[in-house]
Amino acid sequence: MKRTNLPLNALRVFDAAARHLSFTRAADELAVTPAAVGQQIRALEDVLGVVLFRRTSKGLELTDEAQAGLGALRTGFLHFEEAVQAMQAGQSSHVYTIAAPREFVSAWLAPRLAAFRKDNPQARFVIVDGEATDFTEANLDLAVRWAEGPGDLEGAPLGASECVIVGEGEWIGWPGGSLEDEDEDAASAPAIAVNDAGQAIAAARAGMGRARVPALLVAGMIEAGMIEKAGEIEPSRRGYWLVAPRPQWRQKKVQALVAALTAG
Repeated sequence: MKRTNLPLNALRVFDAAARHLSFTRAADELAVTPAAVGQQIRALEDVLGVVLFRRTSKGLELTDEAQAGLGALRTGFLHFEEAVQAMQAGQSSHVYTIAAPREFVSAWLAPRLAAFRKDNPQARFVIVDGEATDFTEANLDLAVRWAEGPGDLEGAPLGASECVIVGEGEWIGWPGGSLEDEDEDAASAPAIAVNDAGQAIAAARAGMGRARVPALLVAGMIEAGMIEKAGEIEPSRRGYWLVAPRPQWRQKKVQALVAALTAG
């Protein structure tokens, strides 16, 4: 019999009925009706071409055919349990691998990871630089991306989706700077092009021009007088999103960190 054709649910019912020698008690364990147990057993007998139980004056008895396969079946279920535990082992790990833009780590993420670790001293973090890092290749748990939403991944926003113009002079462009959201002066090719928001902020601070950057990154600098604000904070289509594929997102350890990072 091919693995794809194994009647696993019926075998699970058979195991319970064999342990209890009672369809009623097996039904209680499995949270189904005795009739459903009987139906599964009859279907399994049809598939296997053997009789599994006999009714006697003393109650149910296993046939010789049922006894012959029961030990191997229970060993198989133990292996299933071991396989599931092995696959779930990552959930109990306290190591988080997170990909995030470098400037976001220093301005926003690092203090919050420190606070999380204060409450969870067993936690360890591996921070990978970059938004587009592949989850599988880097074995990531989570990634932070500057985007309009989570896309095909599960996700939650981090902070408000807002931008602000800092510096003065010609425009500094960077990937994700949303030129289409800026005024007409910004619609032309920027005089200065850099790789990311962090470099745009550094260039504006150095007096090389002005840049439209995530407000979250420069809030502390503006307050400290380290950089000049050239306009009011305004809504942005893009924002920082914490994302992961659904299997990672559903892990208990990831859910705990997501809850901490998205708490008000």
